[in-house]
Amino acid sequence: MSSTELIDPVALRGRQKPLKDAYREDPASAIVVSTARAVIDPDSLSATVSTWAGDVRAGLHPAAGGDGSEACSGDILLEAVAACAGVTLRSVAVAMGVPFRSAEVRVRGTWDARGTLGVDRAAPVGLTDIVLELDIDSDAEDKTIDKLMELTERYCVVAQTLAEPPTVTFTRAG
Repeated sequence: MSSTELIDPVALRGRQKPLKDAYREDPASAIVVSTARAVIDPDSLSATVSTWAGDVRAGLHPAAGGDGSEACSGDILLEAVAACAGVTLRSVAVAMGVPFRSAEVRVRGTWDARGTLGVDRAAPVGLTDIVLELDIDSDAEDKTIDKLMELTERYCVVAQTLAEPPTVTFTRAG
């Protein structure tokens, strides 16, 4: 079944019901381990990440000395937030029966290059502010759109991961 077949709320509920029932019956079966892998290029300042859509070569952001020809990891993170929020928004809209003509998620992140480059130890390393802007063209009432946005925020896995960060551990393979 393709994602386009899930536009019907009955089909979406039908596809999710057995999963929800199984997870209620056996909570441990709901635990999913996702993985990613980057292969570092020893001859450049880049790493290649395999994605569902093909390989992405990541490098330094121009503010950190890159030339802008390779994807920036911070941008990839923001793209993941946008993708997750977009899919979540659409899924929630289908489940709620909220039609819309168009919808767009725009994500903006702010970071201080001084922290990344070690210029100022007091400057933070990483994104310090992420703003998601949802633009929904719909005839639905404002309170319905507000509920749609609330549920999108609640169920967006990537945004919630950033809002309530998990423990991150670096280990040495071998």
